[in-house]
Amino acid sequence: MKNNVWVCLEQNDGKIAGVSFEMLSEARKLADQLSGKVGAVLMGAGVKELAKEAVAYGADEVYVCDDEQLKNYRTDAYTRVLEDLVKGKEPGILLLPATTNGRDLAGRLASRLEAGLAADCVALRLEDGQLVATRPIFGGNLMADVVFKKDPAMCTIRPNSLNKADPDATRGGEIVDVAVVSEEDKIRTQVKEILAKAAGEISLTDAQIIVSGGRGLGDASGFDLIREFAKELGAAVGASRAAVDAGWIPYEHQVGQTGKTVGPKLYIACGISGALQHLAGMKTSDVIVAINKDEEAPIFGVANYGIVGDLYKVIPIMIEEYKKVVASR
Repeated sequence: MKNNVWVCLEQNDGKIAGVSFEMLSEARKLADQLSGKVGAVLMGAGVKELAKEAVAYGADEVYVCDDEQLKNYRTDAYTRVLEDLVKGKEPGILLLPATTNGRDLAGRLASRLEAGLAADCVALRLEDGQLVATRPIFGGNLMADVVFKKDPAMCTIRPNSLNKADPDATRGGEIVDVAVVSEEDKIRTQVKEILAKAAGEISLTDAQIIVSGGRGLGDASGFDLIREFAKELGAAVGASRAAVDAGWIPYEHQVGQTGKTVGPKLYIACGISGALQHLAGMKTSDVIVAINKDEEAPIFGVANYGIVGDLYKVIPIMIEEYKKVVASR
């Protein structure tokens, strides 16, 4: 149905990714305005129990594609299953996560469906019943509105950019088992090994606390202090674009319009001036603490708490004080 809104859920290790719940919450709003239903597609192996969570977050129908060949993400397998479902049910809007896998899947699927795709969207709205998607362009310096000429209107959604509603465990929804035809001979890749993240490493998009470093660190060795601080707090390590461009830390740690959009309970910006593209990626954090020698730094304009000083003097003091608090409990 053209007024139905679908969400392609992402799950990893038997856990639905947070961006999926954001998309479901937004899909619920859009479907209510269109007098349509929210459909969710859940692919994987041994994932049927997760369908109840999708219903709680707003799905009316959850299409469960549970098969061993979908245990690990592979482009050919996931594209074929989702393509068949979309062609059969014809939703008007299809949302996918702007994650590594989601971006790969969305591009392939859009080509198969000959559909328009707006990538890395941060906002959605309806105008005269038509979807308008907002996405950053020119390195995040401008925002563009995208409209679609035909259905389905496809969008990938940047994690932590949309509001997530509270789940309602009393909601009812239909869980539909989808038979997956085995075509292993047509799948051109195999997963031989999955490399685990470094011990203790916390994902930026899921972190409740983030400690980020910027150009003010001076050089790559400054991230040794940032990592020490993050370890004490049980936090993830973030970085500004300037620090990543300088080669001080890998891109996967970058926060901002051209990196990851985050929304932790606590964000500590160390030596980060506060360029617009960085602020756009973290300004929705519940509490922002800024440490910078430049009292005129733009980061202080969004910070709840600002410390003007040398981060190499301030952070060690903060670490020691934190240890005292923990020890006194």
